[in-house]
Amino acid sequence: MAEPMIMKWDPDTTTFAKVTSLFYENGREAKDFIKCVHNLQKAMHFHSTENSRSDKLVRAQSLMQIAMKRLQKEFYQILSINRAHLDPESISTVSSRISTRSSISDFDVEDDDDRVIGGESISEVEDFSVVVMSDLRLIAECMISSGYAKECLKIYKVIRKSIVDEGIYRLGVEKLSSSQVHKMDWEVVDLKIKDWLNAVDVAMKTLFNGERILCDHVFAFNDAIRESCFTEISKDGAMILFSFPENVAKNSKKSPEKVFRLLDKYTAIAEHWPEIEAIFSFDSESIIRSQALTSLVKLGESIRTALAEFETALQKESSKTTVAGGGIHPLTIDAMNYIILLADYSNVLSDILAEAPPPAKASLPESFFGIVDSDASPAPAISLRFAWLILLLLCKLDGKAKQYKDVSLAYLFLANNLQYVVVKVRSSNLKYLLGENWISKQEGKIKQLASNNERLGWGHVIESLPQEPNATMTPQQVKEIFKKFNSFFEQAHRKQSVCVVPNSKLRDSLKVSIARKILPLYREFYNTHKHMMAIERHSSHVIKFSPEDIGHYLSDLFFGPIESESSSSVESSPSRTIPSRLR
Repeated sequence: MAEPMIMKWDPDTTTFAKVTSLFYENGREAKDFIKCVHNLQKAMHFHSTENSRSDKLVRAQSLMQIAMKRLQKEFYQILSINRAHLDPESISTVSSRISTRSSISDFDVEDDDDRVIGGESISEVEDFSVVVMSDLRLIAECMISSGYAKECLKIYKVIRKSIVDEGIYRLGVEKLSSSQVHKMDWEVVDLKIKDWLNAVDVAMKTLFNGERILCDHVFAFNDAIRESCFTEISKDGAMILFSFPENVAKNSKKSPEKVFRLLDKYTAIAEHWPEIEAIFSFDSESIIRSQALTSLVKLGESIRTALAEFETALQKESSKTTVAGGGIHPLTIDAMNYIILLADYSNVLSDILAEAPPPAKASLPESFFGIVDSDASPAPAISLRFAWLILLLLCKLDGKAKQYKDVSLAYLFLANNLQYVVVKVRSSNLKYLLGENWISKQEGKIKQLASNNERLGWGHVIESLPQEPNATMTPQQVKEIFKKFNSFFEQAHRKQSVCVVPNSKLRDSLKVSIARKILPLYREFYNTHKHMMAIERHSSHVIKFSPEDIGHYLSDLFFGPIESESSSSVESSPSRTIPSRLR
């Protein structure tokens, strides 16, 4: 019964059988062929138990070899010709439509020409990829159950491994030695990291995922074969993919600005960890999971080292140049941009810094440390770390303020820089890490610093005006008050006119506060006594300013001579590079 069907498709007998695909030509006949092989196997088993020297057994073995040669050819053709339908992306798409656990072992021929997979007919699913996967599974189960597992698996592993290896190569990931990475310029390494970040996402969601689905479906009937097959296909590519982060972490030169690429890689592995465990779940693939975990560990170590170097660089920064007008110091801009970018990685940094000792609470003054932190409600370790970094910056700025000879300018410098810090905190992820209490405390300090600047810069002007401007005075008394006011106001304005306050909110609040303390008193004094001075000789030398003049002079304050330069630097976007002063 088996001989006519098997001989018809013997590739060595007819040209038709040699060049034509059984499964492509006639799906129904392909299933009949599989059923004949299955029945032939039963017949061989029967004759081997009855009479191992039976001529029929010899004849059956010969037919079985021909049938297996045919199925080998079909298996190879399906895998080779249908690469487009068996690419990992297509397989991932159709995976939900097929049941990888169902077994087609009865080889029953349906009355119609629709094959059933996972409870749905192909005509309903209308996806050729499913048809191809079904054919591969039929052939694989038939060959393996007939004792031809070696031949079947060799074809499958060679073709599918080449697809995985080619996929990794096309994604831009190559196998690099430690010495190769060590000799590379950072710009080259950075480009390779970018390729890797894209590659790991595609590899996990599509390449390895699709390959695992295909392997699970084709060899669903044998768990041991599924495991060995997928492991051999994916191991080399996966090891190349997951060893790269460790290689870079161990062999590239360390510096604070490189921490962001390390954090990107750490995040990528951490986010894909559930997929790594699910796809490479076999015992024989523990080496892949171990490599991914090792890369995480090494990346974490390098990140902690880079952050420690940033702290050290911040503490050792020793530039002596003062900022003209008490504006924003470049150190403030650079450090805050760096810290803001770090805050975007707060979730992974929480894991990475979990093993690193937090800053001692004794080193965080309560007056500064506005985070709610108590034994009953301890602050998160990551929040303490960011509070500590900003504290280091503010302490450094305190030292730089002492370089100003004018104390009022020193207070303005501190107010400007603390305002910049608070604005950056409010507009970034730091807001959630440090909390509203921290921000409120710093805003209170800004007001106090501004008040000190006002007191020292304008105190003499305010004090030169009488508290009762309507009181009766002699012309000489009025003249002395005007002269004293003119002198103090000119002196204060001359000093304050070179000051700069880049933040418009702080600038306006300073000007309003000064104006409220000077203008009402001066206007009332001016309106009460100007007529008395009008009859005096040289009255223009006595009354130099009208209230409107004072208002105009005050409204022009704090823009400074370097407004445009300061504004452009203050508004610059965070950069992933750090200037030499912090390297």
